[in-house]
Amino acid sequence: MGKLTSWFKRRPTNLSDSGRGGTNESLPPAYLAQTRQLLSKMKILPSKMRVNRATGARPLYRRIWFWAGLSVGGGIVAFIYGISLIDRTLPDQSELNAVFREQTLTIKAADGTILQQQGEATREQLQLEQIPDNLKKAFIASEDRRFRQHNGVDPQGIARAGLNNLRSQGVVEGGSTITQQLTRILFLKQEQTIWRKLKEVRLAQKMEQELTKDQILERYLNLVYLGSGAYGVADAAWVYFSKTPDQLSLAEMATIAGLAPAPSLYAPDKNPEAAKRRRDLVLLRMQEDKVITPEQRQAAIQEPLTLKSSLPKRVQVESPYFTSYIQKELPKYVSPDVLKSGGLVVETTLNPSWQKVAEEAVAKTLRNQGRWENFKQAAMVAIDPRNGEIKAMVGGKDFGKNQFNRVTQAQRQPGSTFKGFVYATAIATGKSPYDSYEDAPFVVDGYEPKNYSENFRGSMNIRDALTRSVNIVAVKVLIDVGFIPTIKLAHDMGIKSELKPTYSLALGSNEVNLLELTSAYGSFATQGLHAEPHGITRILNRQGKVIWSANFKSKRALDADSAAIMTWMLRNVVEAGTGGAAQLDNRPVAGKTGTSDEARDLWFIGYIPQMVTGVWLGNDNNRPTYGSSSSAAYTWHEFMEKAVEGMPVEKFPKRPKLDGRKGTIKAQSIKPKQILNRSIASKDDDSEGESARNSEESGSSRRRRSRRRYSQEEQQSSDYTPRRRRRDRSESSSSNSSSESSTPRRRSRRVESDSPPPRRSQRESSPANSSGSSGSSSSQPSWRDRLRPSNQ
Repeated sequence: MGKLTSWFKRRPTNLSDSGRGGTNESLPPAYLAQTRQLLSKMKILPSKMRVNRATGARPLYRRIWFWAGLSVGGGIVAFIYGISLIDRTLPDQSELNAVFREQTLTIKAADGTILQQQGEATREQLQLEQIPDNLKKAFIASEDRRFRQHNGVDPQGIARAGLNNLRSQGVVEGGSTITQQLTRILFLKQEQTIWRKLKEVRLAQKMEQELTKDQILERYLNLVYLGSGAYGVADAAWVYFSKTPDQLSLAEMATIAGLAPAPSLYAPDKNPEAAKRRRDLVLLRMQEDKVITPEQRQAAIQEPLTLKSSLPKRVQVESPYFTSYIQKELPKYVSPDVLKSGGLVVETTLNPSWQKVAEEAVAKTLRNQGRWENFKQAAMVAIDPRNGEIKAMVGGKDFGKNQFNRVTQAQRQPGSTFKGFVYATAIATGKSPYDSYEDAPFVVDGYEPKNYSENFRGSMNIRDALTRSVNIVAVKVLIDVGFIPTIKLAHDMGIKSELKPTYSLALGSNEVNLLELTSAYGSFATQGLHAEPHGITRILNRQGKVIWSANFKSKRALDADSAAIMTWMLRNVVEAGTGGAAQLDNRPVAGKTGTSDEARDLWFIGYIPQMVTGVWLGNDNNRPTYGSSSSAAYTWHEFMEKAVEGMPVEKFPKRPKLDGRKGTIKAQSIKPKQILNRSIASKDDDSEGESARNSEESGSSRRRRSRRRYSQEEQQSSDYTPRRRRRDRSESSSSNSSSESSTPRRRSRRVESDSPPPRRSQRESSPANSSGSSGSSSSQPSWRDRLRPSNQ
C-alpha cells in the first residue's frame, strides 16, 4: 500500500493505463481500475474527477478566464439581488401616481375651494396649462436641462454637474433630475446616505415608466418646497410677490426657479444679494437653452428685486368650526392607518356662499340683540333634508378664542321646539289637528305645568295649542300618546341624545344639540324621511383615488300624511304664531320656536322644502338672558332671506284629508296616579292680566326706542319682541317644581305662550290673534316694521 501511494504521488495529475502523462511506468488496466476505486474510498482522489487522457492541461479552477467569468457572473447576480432588495423597500407601483405628500390633509368645500390644509401641502394645485411657459422652462434650465431626454437618471448631467462644481470649488449645480427630486419629495426622507440615493434612482426610473414627462413636471411644480412656508410655484408667487403665477415677470419667475436647490440660502426676503446672483444664473441658462433672447435676459437682470410678502395661503382656515367637525368625523370613515399615512383630500358638503351669509347673520345678531338681550353666543346650522348634507355651520362667536362647537357639542334644553315631536306622535296615532283639549290649571302626579301668562284659554284644538305654544295642552297630549312612542319617534327622526320619560319631556327638558334637532325637523320637510346629517361627500387618497364616498340612505321615520299635517300646523306657527319673525316673502315656511327656563336657550328651527336651518342663542355659562325666541327666528330670517336667492320656490304638500285617517303608531297612554283639575280664573282677572302685559309691552317699546337713540350701533339691531324686566325672573315658580328636577320655570314658558306677532295680511282681522293684538291699532307700525332696524 505504501508503494502504491508513493507511486501515485510521483505522477503529475493524470492516471493512464498506457503510461502517458509524464512517466514510463505502466500498470495493468484491471489493477488501475481497482486502484482508482480504492483511492476514492480513501478520499485521496475524488470519484467524479475527470482525467484528461489527451493532454496534461491544468484543471478549470486554475485558469484565469474561469475566475474572470465567475467574477462577472457573481457581479450580475449580486446586482440583480441588490435591485430586488431595493425594489422590495419601494412603494407599490400604484403609489407612483401620488399627487400629495405624506402627512398632509386637505379639506375642500362643495365647489372645490380649499377650506383648510395641514402639513406640507400646496394650497393651489395648478394644472400644467395654468403655469406660464417661461416659469416651467426656468425650472428646467435651472434644475434639469436634459429633462425631456433622460429616463429618470441623467449620467451626462451628473458628470456635467461634477465638473462645474470642481471648477467652482463648491456646489453650484446638482446632479439630481427633476424626476429624482419628485421621488424624494413624495416618498423618501432627506437623509444623505448611499442607500437613499440608490432608492431615489430606482424610483425615478420606475416613475418615468408610469408617468409622462408633463405629469412629472406638473407634480414637481406643485410640490417643490421654495422657502418661507411656500410649497409649489403658486404658493411661492403669493408668498414673495403677492401675485398669481401668470402675473409674474420674467425676473420674478427666474427668482422663484432659483430657490429650488437651497431655499434658505437663496430666499429673496432673507438674502437678496444671493437671490439676485442665483436669478441671473437661471436667466443665463435660459438664454443658453434658447428659451429667451439676450435682450430679454438683459432686461430681466436690470429689473430690481421688489418683494411684497404675504403669509402662505395654506395657513388660512375657512369655516373653522366646520373643518374641526370634519376632522373629528374622519375616523368614522377611514382606518387609523390611512389617517396616519396622510395625503388625504376630503371633499365636503359646505356651500361657501351660504356659509358666509350664515356667519354674517350670526355676527349681526350677537353685535345687536346680544348686547341688550344678554346673550354672548350663537350657533346656526343649515342642512339639505333630502340627503342630509350640511350646507353651513357656525359653531360660535370666535373660533380663535373658543373652539367649542355649539352646533355639535353643546347639549341644551330645546324648550318648546320639542313639542313638534309630541304633536307628531299624536297625529301619527290618528288624532286630528282639531281634537280639543282643555287649557286649564292641571296637576299630574305632583307636577304642575304652567303657561307663562298664567292665563288659560279653555278648550282649544291641537293646532292652536301648537301655534300658541301652550304648555298645559302639550303635557296632556303626551299623557294620551305615551312616553315610549314619543321618544321612539324623536329618535327615528334624528334625535341622538338620551330622552327620559318624564312629564316635562313635552316642554323640552331633555338636553339635545342643535345639529340633531335641526336634522330631526328636516324629516318633516321630506314627508317623514330622515337622512343622516353629514359633512363629507368623498375621501381621496394620495393617488387621487376615492377610498370612501357618502351613501346615506333615507329611512322612513314618520308616515307621509302625518308629516304633511305637521308641516301644515308648523306653517301656522310662522304665519300666525310665535315664529312670525321668520316669514319669507312669497315662500312657504314652517318651523317652531323654543325657549328654556329663564330664557337661557333661545331656539328657532325652520324649514322650506329644500333646506332646514336651526338657530340657537344663549350663554355658555347657562346664565339667563333677557331675550326671546323671536330673536332666533329673525336670525333665521336674516340667513334664509339671502340663502334662497335664486332658489326655485317649492310648495309644501297639501294637507291630507282628515276624515277616516288611521294611525300608523299605536298610542301607549300614561296612567297617572293622581290628576288634579282646577277651575279657570275669571274673565275679569284675565282682562286685567292682559292689560298689564300690554302696558308692559308699551313701556318696553319706549325703552327700546330710547336705547336706539342713545347708541348709533344699536340702530342696526332688530327688535323682535318686548324686553321683559328682570323682575320676571323673581316671579314665583311652579308650586310643585321640586317634584321633577327638570321642570321648566315660568320664564321658560313666557315667550312660548304669549300671543305672537300676527300675520301681516291678517293683523287686524284674524280672530285667532285677537287676544295677542288687543293692544294694537291700525295707526301703529306693523310687527315687521317694529322688528326691522331703522338702519341696516
